[in-house]
Amino acid sequence: MGELIYRSTRGRSESVTSAKAIVEGIAPDGGLYVPDHIPAPLVSLEEMLQLSYRDLAYAVMKPYLPDFTEEELRGCLQYAYNSRFDTPEQVVLSEQGPVSFLELYHGPTLAFKDMALSVLPRLMTTAAAKTGIEQEIVILTATSGDTGKAAMEGFADVPGVRIIVFFPKDGVSPMQKRQMVTQRGDNTHVIAVDGNFDDAQRSVKEIFTDPEEKERMLRAGYVFSSANSINIGRLLPQIVYYFRGYTEAVRHGRIRLGDPVTFSVPTGNFGDILAGHYAKKMGLPVDRLLCASNRNNVLTDFFRTGRYDSNREFYVTSSPSMDILVSSNLERLIYEIAGENGSRVEQYMMSLKKTGVYTLAEGTGQLQNEFDALYADEAQTQETIRYFFREYGYMIDPHTAVAASCALRDSGVQSHRIILSTASPYKFPRTILESLGAEVPEDSWEQVKMLSAISGTKIPEPVAELKDLPVRHSRVCAVDGARDAVHETLGI
Repeated sequence: MGELIYRSTRGRSESVTSAKAIVEGIAPDGGLYVPDHIPAPLVSLEEMLQLSYRDLAYAVMKPYLPDFTEEELRGCLQYAYNSRFDTPEQVVLSEQGPVSFLELYHGPTLAFKDMALSVLPRLMTTAAAKTGIEQEIVILTATSGDTGKAAMEGFADVPGVRIIVFFPKDGVSPMQKRQMVTQRGDNTHVIAVDGNFDDAQRSVKEIFTDPEEKERMLRAGYVFSSANSINIGRLLPQIVYYFRGYTEAVRHGRIRLGDPVTFSVPTGNFGDILAGHYAKKMGLPVDRLLCASNRNNVLTDFFRTGRYDSNREFYVTSSPSMDILVSSNLERLIYEIAGENGSRVEQYMMSLKKTGVYTLAEGTGQLQNEFDALYADEAQTQETIRYFFREYGYMIDPHTAVAASCALRDSGVQSHRIILSTASPYKFPRTILESLGAEVPEDSWEQVKMLSAISGTKIPEPVAELKDLPVRHSRVCAVDGARDAVHETLGI
């Protein structure tokens, strides 16, 4: 095959280089950028056993980024994976009874988003230089809890970039909200939306895909980009930790090299599990990908029937980062299933926008051959938190508990189960304490201290410092007020 390029899932935009795909974030026709083929890693699975996380990331990501030099990409990875992580190798595989947990929350914001959003700022500034962009880049992002903080942490005070984050006012945990509203950096802006995540995400996508808005931004000296997983530069680093989880399972003696494994992934916007799908297509021995949902189980129904129906009650749960009914990244998988037919994908997405529903005309067998789909309700989530603490003294957050609950109940899986652990329990102290039957104090800092005492673990520094940080962001906008809020923030 020739040098890898990126296409839009909707087929009406020109193909672009990886650098341009990263800077633009979303294609001009409203589609998402996808590679025109899935490349092989630079090294074998056996060779990966000897690599540091940075070197593994280079071996997995470089084939997707042909217009980045070795020096440029290694520089991005050196910048990203550094002492801001509390473990030398960035991720930890923890064996707990019959399953393993791949802990992805050892970065500066205590969430798996750090694994990608520590890299993206340097990828983006490098890409902007390569594509000759002179305007200031405005990162526009909707978050269901963790993306916003991780993105702001990564982009804070990066020259030539501003970042505006929208989050659902009552749809994140108190700790997640505290992390965002205290964010430092003169170029960071946080705005609460008086609605849910789907409202925030829809508003952001409408701004992105409005040609008049794009022209207005250019006249003012700005260009939009995204830090959500709709940006391919955010998705690529997530492929890496699937390879690391596998090689760690080999090193721990849980599997032999070449044995298949099952990954259970807490899923909301679909980017995290899509990265696992790409890892499998790159040659990783994946048996099943388990799409684990909370009570907002639109994806569970989709994988069972091929019908995506977002016309259902929206639930606010204890796993807020998964409280999503419109999973943007699913579009990339649909493009693949539809035989890379962009016009058909656009029909599906327009149907979703207008009616809240679309039904695949093909490919449901492919979905069921690779993916399992289950969901956990609130009682099952709390019971799973209790189970792992009672049996193994191991504490997990509610998102991880959803994935663990589904993994334990997925009876058809024979391969070793690796559960993606996506956030520190300290981001959700009330839920953990309630699950363990403790009498929960009202003060969030007292909850954190109680969690530390019960578990015998040290309060992570990113949580400890929040107690004394001043609130810097307090703006709230209406559901339809995101566009005006962007204009006001940028002074245009």
